[in-house]
Amino acid sequence: MSKRNPVVSLENPTVEQATTFIKNAVSEYKSVVIVGNCWVNYKGRASSKLEPGERMVIIKEDGSVLVHRPNGYVPVNWQPAGCTFQVRKKDETLRIRATRRKPLESLSVYFDVVFVVSAMKLVDKGEFSLHASESDMQKAILIDPSLLEEGFELISYEKKVDPGFVDVYGLDKNGTLVVVELKRKTAGRDAALQLSKYVDCIKNITNRELRGILVAPRLAKGVQTILTSLGLEFKALDPKTCADTLQKSETKKLEDFFN
Repeated sequence: MSKRNPVVSLENPTVEQATTFIKNAVSEYKSVVIVGNCWVNYKGRASSKLEPGERMVIIKEDGSVLVHRPNGYVPVNWQPAGCTFQVRKKDETLRIRATRRKPLESLSVYFDVVFVVSAMKLVDKGEFSLHASESDMQKAILIDPSLLEEGFELISYEKKVDPGFVDVYGLDKNGTLVVVELKRKTAGRDAALQLSKYVDCIKNITNRELRGILVAPRLAKGVQTILTSLGLEFKALDPKTCADTLQKSETKKLEDFFN
């Protein structure tokens, strides 16, 4: 393990010291963390004002900015990557302005007291893996039905039938009923037989032809033969793809909330 120390900090700096420190760090595309008493103005597609309070402001290497209160994980103000920065001292106040061009908007943060400021150049090459549960896979299909197939239209989920609950129930692009059984791991014989029971039950109720699709990352040996003999189908779907869909959806909700 090397003795590399990527973090430099100033404790209780003057406004002038903090201004110079942050200006240099931003010009070198370092991440910056500022803790102190601040207030915030946002101007763009809407406008907002945040009154003074003790908070943490994070500027990242990619030009994104987050303003955090002492509690909660959601920033009270933020700007995405690609901002340009103006850092200056005026009237004993540290002023940081983050500006986006498209759409044109700006976030201005004002500090009259800085408790600590840190600048850092971090190295992070680790991959992030998030694997979804069957419930998450279901939610992802509800958000983006095309994960199942193009033209799929949801009717219901967790539909109660005599053998149990159908994970996802809908129509394909041709108007044919579709019954979906989800498995987050390798789907075995039991999953195929369970889906067959659901299909038979709904077919008897509706008196309509329908499709049964077993959705899983992969099938156990011999299960494809069982599905074919039962007139059922298999759709390969990676839980990670579902996790990515959920993550994108949450990011969009966050952006819509602040915009």
